[in-house]
Parts: sequence; structure tokens; C-alpha cells
Amino acid sequence: MPSLHVASLSRLHETVAAVGARHVVTLINAATVVERPAGVSAGRHLFLGISDIVSPIDGHILPGEAHVASLLRFVRDWDRAAPMVIHCWAGISRSTAAAYIAACALAPARREDEIALALRAASPSATPNARLVALADASLGRAGRMSAAIEGIGRGADAFEGAPFQLRLE
Repeated sequence: MPSLHVASLSRLHETVAAVGARHVVTLINAATVVERPAGVSAGRHLFLGISDIVSPIDGHILPGEAHVASLLRFVRDWDRAAPMVIHCWAGISRSTAAAYIAACALAPARREDEIALALRAASPSATPNARLVALADASLGRAGRMSAAIEGIGRGADAFEGAPFQLRLE
């Protein structure tokens, strides 16, 4: 079964090429220009223009329910014929939250803490955006278990940029 791959913006194109991805999710500040990788059609690239924040800040876009709904629609429509790459600026917060959300959505019977531990094992620097996780937790009816599982793995190791990693969907 194809898996999710997480990368930073600077490693996006090489990660897509290396894993043969045909679907990409971008979670980045709205004004950031992101060139769609070769082999990924416009309909297979979701761009979510959001800031990496958990509460309102002037001049920034707070992640909201509509962003999470778009993400959930996109990952559920993914045919899984090839891997999906999810990226943000650094590959640490927004993208790791989105990968966790996708894994929870695509494996509804899988325990939230099991997925969170797999995320931590795959990426020591992963620090999923708590607001994105909380919004998805509510949307998916996980009754706070997604947020609790992410709190349970704690903040990731300090890093300027996360190393690309894979999160399996089993």
C-alpha cells in the first residue's frame, strides 16, 4: 500500500521524484510561491494557504475547519496508486499534522496513539500543529484522542528543517 511522505519545501521536488508521488499537499503561507512538481497534475495538488499558528495573529491565516475539510476530501479521494507527499515550509509542523490527520482519516479503526508513535518514530523533529490536529479530531469524531495522542508524544527535537520521512498507512 502506498504511503504518505513528508518533506520541507526545499526537499519537495526531490522527494516527489524519489518516491514517485502523483499527489501533493502543500500547507504554507498563502503568499509563498510553490512550483508544482513534475508529474503532478493541477487536480492532484492541494494548496492550503495557512500560517503555522494556533491562535489568531494579525496578517496571518489561522487554520480553520474549511482547510481541514479540504484536506480530508483530498486524502479520501486519493486513489493510493502512488505515494502522496505532504509538505510545508520546514516539514515539521503543518505537514506532520496533515500526515497524522490523513493517517487517522484513512485508517479509522487504527488507534490514534499508535499513529502518533509511528509519526514520532519516523520523525524525531515532528511537532504537529495542534490547531490542525484539534480541528481534525472534532471533524473525524475522535473525541479528543487525536489531540491527546499528539500531546503524548510531545514536542519534537529542535530543527531548522525536518528530514523527509515516510508514514505508513497500515
